[in-house]
Amino acid sequence: MPTTLANQLGKLFLKGLIVVLPILLTVSLFWWLIITAEKTMGGLLLNLLPQGWYIPGLGVLVALVLTTFIGLLTHWLFFQRLLGFGEQIFERLPLVKSIYSALRDFASYFNPSQERKLGRVVSVQLPNQAFQMIGFVTQETIAHPQLVNSLDQNEEPKVAVYLPMSYQIGGYTLYLPISAITELDISIEDALKLTLTGGAGISSTEID
Repeated sequence: MPTTLANQLGKLFLKGLIVVLPILLTVSLFWWLIITAEKTMGGLLLNLLPQGWYIPGLGVLVALVLTTFIGLLTHWLFFQRLLGFGEQIFERLPLVKSIYSALRDFASYFNPSQERKLGRVVSVQLPNQAFQMIGFVTQETIAHPQLVNSLDQNEEPKVAVYLPMSYQIGGYTLYLPISAITELDISIEDALKLTLTGGAGISSTEID
């Protein structure tokens, strides 16, 4: 009897943890961002502004304005090239490259223009394979067709399809003939939910 009660209490605890943990982590993340922005920008403003001008919360406000301004700069060609130069430096550092690439790919999930970058959602059926995979067409026209055609004498037009791995730990880019893919009637957002989480915890009612 005590063992049964302990098992029931354990199951209830796990159910409660599943509800509380995502909320706690989300609130903690946003709280950490707010505190970090206030400490960083607030300390800078204390040194720049005349005495008595700084009020609590001004650091967060300036951080929001500065972040929005950086988003505006991303539409400027010179700033895009500057960012590209910085990314090249990061990608040449062994450990920094792995961390930066993972964080950049994860952050790109929240990018409003992600749908335009990923292209259409397709189902990939590899030759002589029964399983199917969800992919995103990234190139309707291959940028360097000679590289692909040198490995395959098939004259059928090919497209570049990105196959992400669950939880965004990596992915593959395949150059496939059009006959190997089937366009899916599903949004980019729903497809990303399926691929990033491996379909765990997602019911059919959540997919439009």
